[in-house]
Amino acid sequence: MSLKLLALDTSTEACSAALSIDGEITQRYQLAPREHTHLILGMIESLLHDAGLKPSEIDVMSFARGPGSFMGIRVAAGVVQGIAFAHSIPVVPVSTLAALASVAMEETGETRVLAAIDARMKEVYWGAYQRSESGQVELLGKECVTAPDKAPIPGQGEWVTAGTGWGSYGDVMKPTLGDRCITSLDECFPSAAAIAKLAVDLYKNGAAVPAGEAVPVYLRDNVASKPKSAI
Repeated sequence: MSLKLLALDTSTEACSAALSIDGEITQRYQLAPREHTHLILGMIESLLHDAGLKPSEIDVMSFARGPGSFMGIRVAAGVVQGIAFAHSIPVVPVSTLAALASVAMEETGETRVLAAIDARMKEVYWGAYQRSESGQVELLGKECVTAPDKAPIPGQGEWVTAGTGWGSYGDVMKPTLGDRCITSLDECFPSAAAIAKLAVDLYKNGAAVPAGEAVPVYLRDNVASKPKSAI
């Protein structure tokens, strides 16, 4: 049976939507801060039109659940919930940091990534990931929001550093990593295509939830007092 999965990402400066049909992925992607609300519905319409599909024919939906921009995450969550509720479509929430790590792995061919997104307020969203022997992107430890000088950088091994957190605070974090940094991708962003790939595996492993349970993950408890996002 054909599996049709629609994935969205509006969690960072990049905005994207991707359609996976039996593992074949088509994506719409644009680096466009503050334009996500205006772009995402058009991206979805374009993907479905080109594939000759109606929203009701989608089997699964997925989105970058966070961490990331407070308002950005809410955009994707709201759109996904609206479509999923209307058509009783299950949803697979995917970590923004896992998607970022997946993009970095694809770009470099390396298997270990320290993903960091600038969280504003002089903090970063942080996660360490590795690709398993079976090809899965696995979280090492926990995702967290932390001051750059408190980031839990592993004490051994070589790593790719990826994300805007490294661009903003690399001067603080990279000395701890030293020459164990293989390469730096400071302008690397997550993408809906990466989310789609991760979501297909998660769905097959039973990770889908009803639309009402597809909620953002902020990591930060005081999101209501966070300064207005750039997205």
